[in-house]
Amino acid sequence: MQRSDWERTPTDVVVITGVGDMGHAAARRLGPGHLLVIADYSAENLARRTEALQMDGNFVHPVQIDISDRDSVEELAATAADLGSIRALFNTAGLSPIDAPARRIFAVNVLGTAYLLDAFQPHLGPGSAAVFIASMAGTMAELPADVLHAMATLPVDQLLDLPVFDDGLEATAAYGISKRANQVRVQAASIAWGQRGARVNSISPGIIATRDGRDELAGPSGPVMQQLLAASAAKRLGTPDDIAAAVEFLLSPQASFITGTDVLVDGGCIAGVRYGAG
Repeated sequence: MQRSDWERTPTDVVVITGVGDMGHAAARRLGPGHLLVIADYSAENLARRTEALQMDGNFVHPVQIDISDRDSVEELAATAADLGSIRALFNTAGLSPIDAPARRIFAVNVLGTAYLLDAFQPHLGPGSAAVFIASMAGTMAELPADVLHAMATLPVDQLLDLPVFDDGLEATAAYGISKRANQVRVQAASIAWGQRGARVNSISPGIIATRDGRDELAGPSGPVMQQLLAASAAKRLGTPDDIAAAVEFLLSPQASFITGTDVLVDGGCIAGVRYGAG
């Protein structure tokens, strides 16, 4: 969309990594009054989402990125900081079990989250906030306390040396472990972020009507997912806007006392499995 001479580019920056359905829904909520820096691995998807958001009247700065690459992530953080004050970061970039084998899932989901947490932390100030997408699959991954502590605190260069990140795992198991790592890594990072006056949380979505969600429902995991939906209180798929609404709240001043936690947005799937009638 062509800009008028009198339109001034905002100096408050919102960064969204991974502009799939959830990222796009959040961008539409968070964009007005901000400069949207959107980042994605796919150049084609990035161009399509940029055009759509610009047509909505947003100021958009697209960046192609591979979050499994430390240099790429650090370049994104530096670019965003050069454009203005980073007010918010929302990371949805990740791989599902239908997308990749265990090795790639760990590289993107585990290292990518760790790289983003490290790279953006120095650029944030009082009032800044971030949300990272985890998953209810992570909530269901039961791991020993010492493993969780290592996942949360080890230097990023040592993370994938943990035996729990076994390249030979089946993709669904690897995904759950990677998302549990996301939850605890965010929780631990909130300490350093708090020293800069910034907050960081994760959201664990349930079964959401995104492309990946629909593909998983149609795949080998479909019967288990149907059982989860049947056990839930909501009895429906979540929508990208359900997640975007939670993200908008967690990034807002109304959530100023919420940091270092995971918010389960699953329509009651986990509650139904744990406490529902047999």
